[in-house]
Amino acid sequence: MAYETIKYEVKDNILTLTLHRPDKLNAFTGQMMFEMIDAFDKADADDNVRAIIVTGEGRAFCAGADLSAGAKTFDYAEREDRPEKANTPVMANGEIDWSHESVRDGGGRLTLRIFESLKPVIGAINGAAVGVGVTMQLPMDIRLASENAKFGFVFARRGIVPEACSSYFLPRVVGISQALEWTYSGRVFGAEEALKGGLVRSIHKAEDLLPAARELAREIADHTAAVSVSLTRQMLWRMLGADHPMEAHKIDSRAIYARGASADAKEGVMSFLEKRPATYPCKVSQDMPSFYPWWEERKYS
Repeated sequence: MAYETIKYEVKDNILTLTLHRPDKLNAFTGQMMFEMIDAFDKADADDNVRAIIVTGEGRAFCAGADLSAGAKTFDYAEREDRPEKANTPVMANGEIDWSHESVRDGGGRLTLRIFESLKPVIGAINGAAVGVGVTMQLPMDIRLASENAKFGFVFARRGIVPEACSSYFLPRVVGISQALEWTYSGRVFGAEEALKGGLVRSIHKAEDLLPAARELAREIADHTAAVSVSLTRQMLWRMLGADHPMEAHKIDSRAIYARGASADAKEGVMSFLEKRPATYPCKVSQDMPSFYPWWEERKYS
């Protein structure tokens, strides 16, 4: 896929994905959704990519959904640019088929794909991030903000509701009370409040934001085993929904058993004992353990 709304740049094992509609404050479109999903597919298949940074071009991270369609912006049935426009969700009896693909929220398609990522994801939030511009960040593992960043879960002020699976992610990231305050009010708030509320890890001067994100990505890329990081990401995210710690014990046990016999584990121990940098041989593309994935794929139905 040739990208028009994002930039895809890999350097020294770090992929930087840049939302690239600066004249529109990187407003989110269906095309951007498809390009971002494709980019995560590409990154997962590339063993050269050890970590992903997502940022925005210009003075915004993402100003939310592109509102150029005016009153029809969120009325999917009236939008001519929806990918499934030719397939109506209305059944013969006039009722809506709520399981139809055309009902699906585009932001949710993207956040589900980020959730599935095999590579760690760092958000470098350089400016305004409202609506889907903030909810797309929630399945990213770590978020850093510029002093210029602003955030807003503005859905109630647009007559809609939180999307992009944020009713799942946001309370898990910041807690239920903070999540409700921000989504009830729909107000826009600055980086300091985002830090206090647990939405971001740290605040940086504009010129220091990407270097700080790259430093964090470098720590992962230079010192860890890729397969271990990929397994860890899936283990921690997926156990957020487990109903008992036994579910974690099952996966921990299988992962430790499989990894303990791997060439990576041998290298990790010997490099420590020999006081030298480790060189981990296993690759995500071919060396994930046989029990992976341990979950059943969820369908939209």
